[in-house]
Amino acid sequence: MKTPGTGGERYIPYEGREGNESVVYFTRDLSAEGLRKLYQRVNGEIRGRVAVKLHTGEQYGPNIIPAEWVKNLIEKELPDATIVETNTFYEGDRDTTEKHLRTLEINGWTFCPVDITDSTGTVDLPVKGGKWFDHMTVGRTLVDYDSLVVLTHFKGHTMGGFGGSNKNIGIGCADGKIGKKMIHQAADSDDQWSIAEEELMERISESTKATVDHFGRQICFVNVMRNMSVDCDCAGCLAEQVVTPNIGILASTDILALDQACVDLVYALGDEDGAALRERIESRHGHRQLSYMKELGMGNTRYLLLDTDKGDERIQPADAVAGVVPFVELPEVAERRMRAMAAAAAAMADQQ
Repeated sequence: MKTPGTGGERYIPYEGREGNESVVYFTRDLSAEGLRKLYQRVNGEIRGRVAVKLHTGEQYGPNIIPAEWVKNLIEKELPDATIVETNTFYEGDRDTTEKHLRTLEINGWTFCPVDITDSTGTVDLPVKGGKWFDHMTVGRTLVDYDSLVVLTHFKGHTMGGFGGSNKNIGIGCADGKIGKKMIHQAADSDDQWSIAEEELMERISESTKATVDHFGRQICFVNVMRNMSVDCDCAGCLAEQVVTPNIGILASTDILALDQACVDLVYALGDEDGAALRERIESRHGHRQLSYMKELGMGNTRYLLLDTDKGDERIQPADAVAGVVPFVELPEVAERRMRAMAAAAAAMADQQ
């Protein structure tokens, strides 16, 4: 009988971890140039036909990685790359290819090819050593690429606690109708979201392992810690208002070390600055993403955090977040968010 692990609500400090240390690069430079600088540190094995996996967001989503940053990266570093996405499991702006294409246009993803990989079917990738799966169903054309650049907006997540590189490809590469259902919905349930807490984190991580194993050494990971709502970019303008300060950009060739470092930076924030995001991670048992990736042999929870702003000096998470300033929401973003919330409330009232 399959049973999920435990402890997803508990943060394990660095001194409580075992194993080797991977390298994680860090910059405070939240800009197109900062993104390029961090990508250049981890791109040594990226070659051939390159896919860039990122969350392109619901329509007008205020928190996604700015499209102009990604445009700069692709034009200067990856001129022949393609952005890859999949359709969603939930009903919204991206649950069909037709709606998804319109959303991509609205959000500014028009400067390079975008491949909705499940628009023409699916393919199964093996999950080696999985508990819940022996395979994961992904978009058919994902396997047409030689290398994968995982470009992630790090933030909270309604069910996963946090959304880092693991969530970006674990859910984001699974196709919208089969793979995502395998992750979210129990076979004997009519509830679309019947799987939660530790079991959900384990299923996400096994899905991620299928994609990571497929690309082998030809994969790298970049997390952007900016506009970190406790809600995912799937919520679009309905995402809860951001209260966590912007921190910077991190990158690694070790997916686990990178996501762990980002979580550590959140825990290094002061009580008020980090409280909302820490509560979201713990209440959803999100730490199980990290411990289960470790069990699956997907990387290390220990790492060298190298400050690229200071000659690759090794720093601690507290050093990385020193001097962060409170997040300030732009007036136009606040107005758009309030309009979206009002429209959602009105729609709910009409249904009742």
